[in-house]
Amino acid sequence: MPVEAAYSDKVMEHFTNPRNVGEIPDASGIGTVGNPVCGDVMRIYLGIEDNVITDAKFKTFGCGAAIATSSMVTELVKGKTIEEALAITNKAVAEALDGLPPIKMHCSVLAEEGVQAAIEDYRKKSGITNEQ
Repeated sequence: MPVEAAYSDKVMEHFTNPRNVGEIPDASGIGTVGNPVCGDVMRIYLGIEDNVITDAKFKTFGCGAAIATSSMVTELVKGKTIEEALAITNKAVAEALDGLPPIKMHCSVLAEEGVQAAIEDYRKKSGITNEQ
């Protein structure tokens, strides 16, 4: 079976035409996560104003599923509050892509963790503690 057959049309669309590729100069928060086992490294950039994510971009070195999940998670978090963005799970990312092969679910975990890391970076830069 060709590799493409294991991926949904939506995964292939986000891989071949990824959204929000690049960096945000002076990003509010940057999260870098990686999986040394598969070699995927994901960096998520967030622009945050008044507790709302106004922009999201990514740079990912990895497989098609890593690029597709990065693209999708940046789409999912735009316009969301920080709390709403933190509630986006890897399963939500995978579902938004109409599913991922089980062997590629770790890519959706990286996307979730990348957003969490970027928000944590924003909170550290802003002097916001998790208790607030």
